Amino acid sequence: MGKYIKIFTLFLTGALIYVLIELAWRGHSHWTMFLIGGMMFVLIGSINEYIPWEMPLWLQGIIGSGIVTITELLSGYIINIKLGWHVWDYSNMPLNLAGQICLPFSLLWILMSIVAIGVDDWLRYWLFGEERPHYKLI
Repeated sequence: MGKYIKIFTLFLTGALIYVLIELAWRGHSHWTMFLIGGMMFVLIGSINEYIPWEMPLWLQGIIGSGIVTITELLSGYIINIKLGWHVWDYSNMPLNLAGQICLPFSLLWILMSIVAIGVDDWLRYWLFGEERPHYKLI
């Protein structure tokens, strides 16, 4: 049961933070962003559950960006193209694919993933007594 409470707590944290970022950045959000933001936070936070802490933080950020970009492409295909909800559209951004992903945001996701990794690790330490975070930068 404790494992599910931890995942649910991390999911809610990531979901709320992501929606707040969207509200600050775009002035609006969508309920699907709550679900996707929470899921991404849990997935990104689990990177160093499977990969040693010794992996440089910048590389963890790139892995996180890959997770977000792939999820954004798949969910964008369903939410924006198939369902026609038009939650986001990167068509006006350079190097975009079907308006669902683009290189500038994939690069931004590297930085956001590094922040998410840190927040997740410290929450796990403070709330659930897991290992104290330590990072290798290079």
